Amino acid sequence: MNFASLSDQLRDYLMNNGIFGDRLYALHLIAGLLALSGICFFIWYFTRLIIIGLVRVMVTKSKSEWQNKLFEFKVFRSLALILISVIITMAVPHVFRDFPKLEFWALMTAKIYIVLSVMFAVNSILNAMVAIMEATHRYKDKPLRSYKQVTKIVFYVLGFVSILAIILDQSPLYIFTGFGAITAILLLIFRDPILGFVASVQMSAIDLVRVGDWITVEKYGADGEVMEINLTTIKVRNWDMTVTIVPSYAIVSESFKNWRGMEESEGRRIKRHINMKISSIKFCDDGLYQRLLKIELIRDYLQSKQLEIEEFNKAHDVDKSILLNGRHMTNIGIFRLYAEKYLEQNPLINKNMTFMVRQLQPNENGLPIEVYAFSVEKELEKFEVVASDIFDHMLAAVPYFDLEIFQSPSGSDMRAALRSNEETQGPWHENL
Repeated sequence: MNFASLSDQLRDYLMNNGIFGDRLYALHLIAGLLALSGICFFIWYFTRLIIIGLVRVMVTKSKSEWQNKLFEFKVFRSLALILISVIITMAVPHVFRDFPKLEFWALMTAKIYIVLSVMFAVNSILNAMVAIMEATHRYKDKPLRSYKQVTKIVFYVLGFVSILAIILDQSPLYIFTGFGAITAILLLIFRDPILGFVASVQMSAIDLVRVGDWITVEKYGADGEVMEINLTTIKVRNWDMTVTIVPSYAIVSESFKNWRGMEESEGRRIKRHINMKISSIKFCDDGLYQRLLKIELIRDYLQSKQLEIEEFNKAHDVDKSILLNGRHMTNIGIFRLYAEKYLEQNPLINKNMTFMVRQLQPNENGLPIEVYAFSVEKELEKFEVVASDIFDHMLAAVPYFDLEIFQSPSGSDMRAALRSNEETQGPWHENL
């Protein structure tokens, strides 16, 4: 569009109608501003109603995801703003040709408007690109938002420098050379974005965290699913539906737990124990042995083991009057075997992964008998049902082996003990 020719034609028209001097300059300015406004309005109207309307129809018919995103984030509208800003910048010298001071400020404003339009367009395009990529299976769990925010910061810095260069009427390179003196301040101001960007690169490079992962960060009270990975923060939705914000750099600089490996494996670990009262542990006498023979899961084992023990004791001429002599089964050992047999027949326990029932170090709470196995159900609710069912049965089975579960005495236990003592020995104060 030749604005110089249009401006000359307008001036000639006014002069031919007998307008000269200050009136000529004023009317030329007013007419030029009206014409420029009309051109800008036409471009805006054309892009909004025609181009964007056509794009809307195409999107509706094709139902393409990327076209939807381009329309949703107003990419075409932002590009139209760049076109308008360029036309204004080209027209300003001709519209304000008779007013040098106004031309200077108008041209500066038009150039700043170009920079802002480009920044707005870049913002729209980046938002659309990230939204399109997040909708794909390949990139949906990548920290794309972090890269988007870093790119935005770079463009915002470039835009700020460009605007400053326009205002100072200097080259952008001149502005950048001055940044060397304030590098330390910039590093302090952008400390979190810099650390977050480095952390995002590391997380993506070694695949530490993805969107959708279940992570636990005890320091920040986070225990749930990763919703977003941004430049400086990671948003975690906890299982109680609260939201915790974790700094991105904390993931690579501090300890955290990612449960993705469990979710991708063939089972979820059950690692729980029951504390047995040590005073209830004993050798298996004949009466207990006969009762335990009625338990079908361990009947064959008990019979074969008892035969093996009798042959050993007979071969070594063991004195059977004391159970401590020779070899004998214990109620705790038989219970541990029973727990293993019970788990073996449970279809919800993965037998191809680590599977055992073991004793842990005795402590002030008794002897821990621990189940270490993997449930085929990995979803939290189903997993808890499997684990609870196992321990419901084991807790109920303990008395059959003449074992007792350790439990710290409560107030009612103490009162019952005192009443029993008074019934047998009289009131406690009379025994002092």
